[in-house]
Amino acid sequence: MTAKAASGATINPIQREAVQALGRPWTRMAPIADNFMEGGVWEDAVKAIDSRYDATFTLRYHTNWQKSGNTEPYVFGANGEKVYPNEVYFSWVPESEDANINYTGADGKLGFGEMAGRPDFVVAVNHISRKKYPINWKLGIYRTDNAGGLGSKVNGGSPRPWNIAKFSELYLIAAEAAVKLGKNSDAKELVNVLRARAGKQTFSQNDNVAVSVDKSAEMVAATPDVIDIDFILDERSREFWGEGYRWFDLVRTQKWAERAGTYRIAGSGYTDKDLETVTRDIPAGYYIRPIPQGQLDGMEMTDAEKSAYQNPAYRN
Repeated sequence: MTAKAASGATINPIQREAVQALGRPWTRMAPIADNFMEGGVWEDAVKAIDSRYDATFTLRYHTNWQKSGNTEPYVFGANGEKVYPNEVYFSWVPESEDANINYTGADGKLGFGEMAGRPDFVVAVNHISRKKYPINWKLGIYRTDNAGGLGSKVNGGSPRPWNIAKFSELYLIAAEAAVKLGKNSDAKELVNVLRARAGKQTFSQNDNVAVSVDKSAEMVAATPDVIDIDFILDERSREFWGEGYRWFDLVRTQKWAERAGTYRIAGSGYTDKDLETVTRDIPAGYYIRPIPQGQLDGMEMTDAEKSAYQNPAYRN
């Protein structure tokens, strides 16, 4: 990503930094576009009231070239407007804003768009591709040795402590059990404890400012009257996005093929923006993972016995 600076020089306005939003996690996960569109777990109605959206994704990228020692006072952003240090240069915007975006002439190399009156380049979430997508802010690195500069950028995974048990997990396990027992009122009460909390926000990580927001009443009002397994899965997705739960959740509830058998995402080119539908076959036998070959090799068995010991879908 480059920009024309005040002096006429071309510089990188957003550089890698030892902060969660601009670091490089070991694994970057491209979310499918369906999650952010109408009917998805992060549809516009959810984005508007659920603080977990801001706390999960990097949606706005702030300039930081001054931290590298570059003294350029500003760069030119969308619509030829000036963008100063620490201001937003690129944003992901809701699907509902797509009709207001001009994708032609803004940035031919990266496929960015422009909206009237805005200095930041934009892309609507219904154009998520395999090259451009909101990164998972939760997985970004965090360092405290920046000292006003870019800091030491780690190529590995996040050095932050990783939670192995969460209070919210207890509530969602209990809510799932209540659904299976037919105790809908109990399930709704348990889920709403988390949803009321998710409606409150004291800091916007995308805007990097303190806020005072309380939309807990709206969150509770938006909870459906009847809680089912699909809603529990959606709520688990919003609560634990990118934390390694998803495959186990879908397998445990026997929803893997139904929820992941088809999805939409744009292509692998930087300017690709039109969604493609991907369909994949998920046989029932894949709901059980294979026994590792190393484990089989260490067993005192004949090859035929090892093959028979392997889970059926993975036998030679």
